[in-house]
Amino acid sequence: MAGMCGLVGGGDGAAGGMDAMLAAMADYGGESASWAGDGWALGLRSRTAAQPRPQRTRKGDGGLAIVAAARLDDRGALCDALGLPPAGRAAHSDQDLILAAYRRWGQESPSRLLGDYAFVIWDAARQRLFCARDHIGVQPFYYAQTPGGFAFASAVEAVLAAPGVSSELDETVVRTHLTGTVTTTTRTFFQAVRKLPPGHSMVVRGNALRLRRHWRPEEAPRLPPASDDDYAAQFLHLYRQAVRDRLHGPDPMGTHLSGGLDSSSVTVLAARELRRQGRPPPLAFSWRLLLDELPSDDARRFLQEEWADIAAVAQQEGLQVLDALHPDAAQTFAWLRQDYAFPGLHDSSFEIGVQRQAAAHGVRVLLSGWGGDEGVSHFGQGHNAALLLSGRWREFAALMRAVGVTSPIRPAVATLLRHLPHGPRLFLAMHRLGKRLRGEPLMSRRMVINPAFARKVRPLPQAVGSRVGRRRNQLWKLRLGYLAMRTESWAASGARHGLEYRYPLLDRRLLEFALGLPTEQFKRPEAKRWLMRHALSPRKPCPHFGAPVLPPQLCWRQNKGGGVSIAHRELPEEGLVQALLSIRRELAAASPSRTQYIDMERLREYLDLRRLKVRPALFEILHAVALLDLAPRRP
Repeated sequence: MAGMCGLVGGGDGAAGGMDAMLAAMADYGGESASWAGDGWALGLRSRTAAQPRPQRTRKGDGGLAIVAAARLDDRGALCDALGLPPAGRAAHSDQDLILAAYRRWGQESPSRLLGDYAFVIWDAARQRLFCARDHIGVQPFYYAQTPGGFAFASAVEAVLAAPGVSSELDETVVRTHLTGTVTTTTRTFFQAVRKLPPGHSMVVRGNALRLRRHWRPEEAPRLPPASDDDYAAQFLHLYRQAVRDRLHGPDPMGTHLSGGLDSSSVTVLAARELRRQGRPPPLAFSWRLLLDELPSDDARRFLQEEWADIAAVAQQEGLQVLDALHPDAAQTFAWLRQDYAFPGLHDSSFEIGVQRQAAAHGVRVLLSGWGGDEGVSHFGQGHNAALLLSGRWREFAALMRAVGVTSPIRPAVATLLRHLPHGPRLFLAMHRLGKRLRGEPLMSRRMVINPAFARKVRPLPQAVGSRVGRRRNQLWKLRLGYLAMRTESWAASGARHGLEYRYPLLDRRLLEFALGLPTEQFKRPEAKRWLMRHALSPRKPCPHFGAPVLPPQLCWRQNKGGGVSIAHRELPEEGLVQALLSIRRELAAASPSRTQYIDMERLREYLDLRRLKVRPALFEILHAVALLDLAPRRP
């Protein structure tokens, strides 16, 4: 795990600015190093001195300097393409290979790299900075144009520490946060700080920035026709390779384990590969609620099923599972007081519990199943609409009958509404009208945002509805930006616990494979997520491989609803109620910054949830509290 930073321009102040930026990245470890030249400086923070330092090459090749936060996959194929002799390949760091790729292919080099990376190369001969970020954005990359040049880093705090970078908030992002969900590939909560979009490179020369896409998932070719078993064999080969590549390194390993297909299969494949290598199995970490905290039988039933699935995976592979129990009132209060403007400070309280457990047990790398829903584990969203709009109504009716729907008319109307212009808003209006007619309570729509601020500033466009067709739906999800926002946030909060996240199901090879598959590999009358179930199942093992991957009850259960997510919708639990009351008392005694964006009188009223006859939308209350700068000032 490493975090990089750098400055170009600013004259003699570049080296001094680098010291401030490195100090702001203390979360990335106690080791730091930097290179400085004529008006530029590159720096790196890491846990260990074994991490490759920023380096400067000999002047004979024009003078290149590089700093990188990178983990490259399929190094053998890359070394072959670079013409490197087999002897001595292991001695080349990922940073060495990136530099060699730049010498060989120039600005085309990122398209030749697989893995998670963000890097910057100062090219003295061309007097330019070349920057690149991996296809999904697992490695963060923030930057700002300063009065004297350009600053970049793996952390927002480090960019703000650069000379001349303003910490003024971006009010458009603030407005979006208070009333919706922020999904953006380029903007942050700070006006001056931007993000290099995933799958992009950037050339910086003087005050000019030029962005270029190096990953175009829409160009992924469609796969030739094959049998179910052949598709499963290709998938399992790529999946095992993706997991194996992410186990590289000596650090102790952990995995998320929720009882679902994605996290469970990552955990099993990691455990088997580590055993094959003669290494200890991973520790598994699970988000877990206490049954007596849950208000409904549905939530309890889903949680019991998830626990049974987690136990089955753990027993099959001989794993130890550690729970991140739901935080108490004091922990929730501390969580709510963190500053949401900085990525990772307001991650889920459950994930913070996982990070603490992992750090306590010496785990340094955590494999997650995050991202499967957008790739090989896609549910087939968009396919129903494609069937209806292309006149394939019998196939649509067959899918509905398979899930117990006798009349397809109502789901057909709902599906079309979600995909037509303004359809999602009409669908929501009809849903609310139905609740009124049935006498069911509606959430209050009285916002806690300051009305004057809401009138003055428009939010970012919101991603609503879906896209017609499974492949188009997948491409749309990959472009939205929420995947990168999750990986950026976990990278930041993980760094504070000495933890690096890796995502096998976001492997570029797996994503491009998934985009090339026919839709029938994702959605059939028998089951959604067909490929995952068939390839990993003991019911009909794929003949190309021996032992099945997952226990039978986990593989073919259709009604997994996510007990934790259900609980979040049904609570507030006691810890959150008490934490919000503590926030209310704190607001009565102090006035934090950023109150100009919020209707403070209404927020104070809403913080006492037990006195409200109609509960407002809870996410709006939490978003407002998260925005207020209640925590001590960050350095």
